[in-house]
Amino acid sequence: MTADDPPPPLPCHHVPPGPTAAPVPPQPDAVDDLSAVIGARAAGYAASRAGLAGRTTGTAEDGAGVSTGTLARRLGVSPTTIRSWERRYGIGSARRAPGRHRRWEPQDVAVLEEMCRLTSRGVPPGEAARTALAGARPGPAPAVPRPTRAAGAPGGRTLPVGTVRPECRGLAKAAVRLDAGELTRILRDSIRGLGLVTAWTEVMAPALRAAGRQWLTEGEGFVEVEHLLSWHIATALRETVRGTDPPTGPTALLACMPNELHSLALEAVAAGLTERGFACRMFGPALPPEALLEAVRRTGPPAVLLWSQVQRTADRALAERVARTAWGPPGARVNPTVITAGPGWTGPRLPGALRPRDLSTALDQLTELLS
Repeated sequence: MTADDPPPPLPCHHVPPGPTAAPVPPQPDAVDDLSAVIGARAAGYAASRAGLAGRTTGTAEDGAGVSTGTLARRLGVSPTTIRSWERRYGIGSARRAPGRHRRWEPQDVAVLEEMCRLTSRGVPPGEAARTALAGARPGPAPAVPRPTRAAGAPGGRTLPVGTVRPECRGLAKAAVRLDAGELTRILRDSIRGLGLVTAWTEVMAPALRAAGRQWLTEGEGFVEVEHLLSWHIATALRETVRGTDPPTGPTALLACMPNELHSLALEAVAAGLTERGFACRMFGPALPPEALLEAVRRTGPPAVLLWSQVQRTADRALAERVARTAWGPPGARVNPTVITAGPGWTGPRLPGALRPRDLSTALDQLTELLS
């Protein structure tokens, strides 16, 4: 959430354009509407999985197994890594048809999936192999979809994240594997162990930026990774404050600018405020101009945080109108303090407005305004 080093667009509640992309409905969202957006996204993901189920290969019934390249694409590692684990640690089936490459059976796939989970948590490969083999159970593993890349293309999809914390690296690997359970565990443990601000800044945001860069490179070929990662991050942020008593007192207004669909950073702000004991109203992505102004007039917030991820959505004129919107009885009318947050806000700062550099600064500014 920095303004000085704009990352690629965060893939937060955003459907990339393309011939097969579903249209994005208008989003005059209150917080319950954003839940519907997230729920619809999960339903779309489930539908995609259901569609894949009808065209899978390597199931237990057909007995064919899957190739090393196909398995590498699923697990997000290189075929060389899989062969190395097979050679060093004895992971894999002995079945190899004459004149053909090795075929991996369902129980082998399950062992390798567990090995990937363990190594992404920092467990040394030798120890991870022993644990995975010891915990192997008979029975079918999830079917592996047919590869979508051209024959002979290199396997092992990755999400390059650069120099980051181990938790971020594990999160990226789990996203590529579409490992929902591991995504949930890493996010939960990161928030508990590092705190919400550090978990967002050093674990979630770098993974989201990497997904944004990869989406620009691969387009729809990477969209399932981005959707799953975004959905799980949104869920983890909300679960952070679920079950706590709703804060009372002065309430901040949080909204994305019109046409701005990237709202995960706002989820982080809302969770951080609630964690600190301050109230907020979350209006989510793409709040229309008149709806934004009406919300300010009706609720009289001391602070209004306006998020813009990309420069084309940063409407300075609208932000100035928000800052001029007053409420209260005659003779005692007041205006909100506007906080323009996100890398979309560039150029001179708006008069009287604040522009935080990161999540921690935004929370500190809001805390001071609400206290």
